[in-house]
Amino acid sequence: MIKGFKDFILRGNVVDLAVAVVIGAAFGSIVTSFTQRILQPLINAITPPESPGFGIQIVPGKESTYIDIASVISAALNFLIVAAVVYFLIVLPLNHLKERRKRGEEAGPAEPTDVELLIEIRDLLREQRAGSGGHS
Repeated sequence: MIKGFKDFILRGNVVDLAVAVVIGAAFGSIVTSFTQRILQPLINAITPPESPGFGIQIVPGKESTYIDIASVISAALNFLIVAAVVYFLIVLPLNHLKERRKRGEEAGPAEPTDVELLIEIRDLLREQRAGSGGHS
């Protein structure tokens, strides 16, 4: 049971997946920081100075009723940036690699079937027997 678990953990694709998750989380935090610390203040800059940001205050004087539109826009931009990076740096190259492998498989000669190999062996044995005068 332990050997099976060890084999599972040490398989290349599991380790690669773990590395991808860690790097993805780190990249996600960088993009989140970029959108919250740079883009959101730029979005909030279009509002008047007395406004707390780009949003709507439903009940004046009650902070819990403030709808922060800038945060929603920042979250949407965050998603779009991460999705674009994943698509252009991971999905697109992998699809291109799959297509190249597929074309390589189609261009290569087909491997003989078991029956074809057995027929070839049979014919070689017949040739050997015929060459040795038919004695076995």
